[in-house]
Order: sequence, then C-alpha cells, then structure tokens
Amino acid sequence: MARVDAKNRTKYWWDHHVSGLSLMCADFTTHEYTAHTHDALVIAITELGGAHIKSKGVIEPVFPSGLFVSNPEEVQSSWMGESRRWRYRSMYLTRPAMDMVARGLGIDATPHFTTSFLIDVDLSARFASLHRALETTGDQFLEHELLISAFSQLFFRYGSGGDRIEKIPDAPAVVRKIADVMQARLADGLLLDNLATAANLTVFQLIGLFKRTLGVTPHAYLTNVRLNAACRQLRLGRPIADAAVAAGFCDQSALTKHFKRCYGITPLQFAKAAAVTRKGRERLRVPARDQSELEIIRNRPK
Repeated sequence: MARVDAKNRTKYWWDHHVSGLSLMCADFTTHEYTAHTHDALVIAITELGGAHIKSKGVIEPVFPSGLFVSNPEEVQSSWMGESRRWRYRSMYLTRPAMDMVARGLGIDATPHFTTSFLIDVDLSARFASLHRALETTGDQFLEHELLISAFSQLFFRYGSGGDRIEKIPDAPAVVRKIADVMQARLADGLLLDNLATAANLTVFQLIGLFKRTLGVTPHAYLTNVRLNAACRQLRLGRPIADAAVAAGFCDQSALTKHFKRCYGITPLQFAKAAAVTRKGRERLRVPARDQSELEIIRNRPK
C-alpha cells in the first residue's frame, strides 16, 4: 500500500516469499516519529538526506553509507531536524523471518546488537541492493541469496554470532553435484533452500562454497546455465519467448535483461544472426539428386 501527500511519500508491503518480512520505502520532507517499538528486527538504509534517531538512550545522526539496526521491542524515535529531505528504505523481520535467516546461516538465534548505527559502506550497499531486489525482481532464488549474504555480514561482523565459515570435505565434488542438479533441472523452479539441503549444507555454506570454488554465487552460476540453454534454443530457431521458458527464465523480459547484461546484445540480435547462419548452411547443403550427379561426374572415364 502507498500513501501520497504534498510533502511525504511512503510505500509499505509484505514480501511474497519470506514469511514475516515486511518492507517500506519512505521519502520525507517533514516527519517526526514519536517513541515506539517494533516486534521485529529493524534494518534501515538512508539513501538521501538524513535524520536523528534516538535508540538505546543515545541520539545519533543517520546518513547515507550507514545502516540503522534496532533489536525487537527496542524503543526508538526520530526527527529530521535541519535536514530538508530524508529518503530511506527499511525492512522488518518478525520471528518467522528471523528464524528463516538463522536457519540459512546455521545459527540458533538472531544475534543482539549493542550499536544502533553502523558506518559500513559495503554493508549498507548490500542491504540497499537486497531491498531493491525484494521490491522489483520477483526472482526468489536471487532474493534468498542476497538476503543470506547481507545478513551473514551483518550478524557475523556486528552481532553476537561470530564467524561460521567451516571447511567442507571434498568441496569440488559437492559443487559438481549441485551444478549437475542445476544443469538437469534448469527449467524447474529451483530454490536455494532445496539445493542446500541436497548438499547437506546451510544456505550460507552453499553460497560460500560456490564463491570459493567457482568464483560466482549459485544464482550467477544458474543464470549462466540458463543463458547457455537459451542460446542453444535460439540457434535452433525457437521463438524467443519459448526459448526463455524452456531455459528456466520466467518470461522473455527476464531473458532479455540477463542476456544484455552478460553478452551486450539482445536475444533478438542473437536469434537473427543464428537465422542467417542456418540459412547459409542450408544453401551449402547439396540435395540428394545433385549428390548422385556429382558421383557420376567423378566416376566418368577420362
């Protein structure tokens, strides 16, 4: 739902894939939050301008490149002060969402945070990317991967969770097993949770294993598998929309987005070039009747 007035714009919604996760985009020119609490872990990223937030009895300025974190049931209030604009994104993880993140990281519970405002450019950028993906992509595999990656850094850098990276015996064989599943089931609705379970790993472990072994995340690897499959379909002359679905993309638009990002051309350009090549090969093929005539010429006495 969204509210629009002369001075402020807000959008608030519940995520379709992660139970217990809600999100908000806000763009304020004048606003003040009175003291309140949330029954959720709160994460907020300021994109433009800033404000002052009181949390844990301390007043701190919030601004871009920083991350605001509030534990469940923690009292907080905020005001814009001298700032003329405050544009930010926030997410609220109630118990089901926190439990899902904990399972993905292989920890028993969500850590407690003793500091509310974290100045960490990389982490702030990760959460901003996650929030935008949750708002726009509809790609459950990518969203889950970004969510676990962002929260692993937040929890293990600043929470009480500690580092959980563990060595996995015969890592290349494990990666090969999951890669084979991706190749065989590329058109299915693969989920990160299911792949991790098949490898007897947490989602966090699976992401780290792919990055260390192949240099890419599971989602990036799966996307390339699907792009290669789409190329094969297009070379055979399949319509772009059909090739997209056969390769595991949700629609032609999704294929086009990834195609341009990875190859610098559109699927239509690729398909047209493939069509020219096919026609050239067909012209070079000699019909069976002509083949017989060639044999007669070759065998004619000199």
